[in-house]
Amino acid sequence: MIDMQKILSSLPDDLKSLVRRNQPLSQATTLQIGGPAALLCEVQNTEHAQRFQEIANQNQLPFFVLGGGSNILAADEGFPGMVMHVATRDFQVSGNTLVVGSGLGFDEVVSSSLASGLSGLEFASGIPGTLGGAIMGNAGCYGHEIGEFLLEAITLTPEGCIKHRGPEDFGFRYRATSLRESGEILLQVTLGLKSGGVDAAQVLRDEKITDRHNKHPRDLPSAGSWFRNLPPSAPGQRRTAAGALLEKAGSKEMQEGDAQVFSGHANMIVNTGHATCQQVQKLAGRMKDAVWDQFQVKLVQEVRHLGPPDLLLQKNNLSR
Repeated sequence: MIDMQKILSSLPDDLKSLVRRNQPLSQATTLQIGGPAALLCEVQNTEHAQRFQEIANQNQLPFFVLGGGSNILAADEGFPGMVMHVATRDFQVSGNTLVVGSGLGFDEVVSSSLASGLSGLEFASGIPGTLGGAIMGNAGCYGHEIGEFLLEAITLTPEGCIKHRGPEDFGFRYRATSLRESGEILLQVTLGLKSGGVDAAQVLRDEKITDRHNKHPRDLPSAGSWFRNLPPSAPGQRRTAAGALLEKAGSKEMQEGDAQVFSGHANMIVNTGHATCQQVQKLAGRMKDAVWDQFQVKLVQEVRHLGPPDLLLQKNNLSR
């Protein structure tokens, strides 16, 4: 039995102030579901990340790395280990490049880059979560992905080594990267953008935000799109939206307790009050089954699970 109080008491004073005991994951995820994390540790710089990881390794604590808390379904039982919340938020401009802490909000990076006279990221306007989570999951929309702009990254390996990674190390593909699977923690990234074109980019940003406000839940907790879009049927063609199949399969009429499919988007689950992880999982299963029954298409879940089953994996994962 791991003695969390003993671990907490043994921390140096400069780290104790960054740790919360039994922190409800419902307060750390955008879906607002989940029981307590035994320890939630805020990582504000590389040194914090290394020291917290060392503590977790020394005590054989399972740990999970959390960014903005979107794209996550946390278990009702909570997480009996260390959740490392990456809050590195530095932002520096040098010519056409940005050097940014991975804990900075993705949309904040978009707006700050435009304010600095750089364009290119406006396609991502309004995407929730952190920049680090977006890169680890290769977030994208409207024909672009964040992986297109990455020049370099600083990561922390499970063994405690700081690495400088290039785009080739990430293995960027649709909504996935190799580094997420390897368990490395993303701390800082360098992005290459374009100088100028800000006025047109701002117009496009405003359009994308308006489009998101019209299609996505604004006043109800949500984790974002639940299932991945389908691969193109032929090279050069666009992916088929999972939401289109879900809508035809009648998912907008589905509900399990306070977990409900959003009326404005068939590929989103919202928490209308006090939804549980179990209710959301049951609802997602019904949605997936409905598409299979009608189209014989197997949907792949995009939202990741944070809870006791993940203890067997012993991996670090950075959420959006």
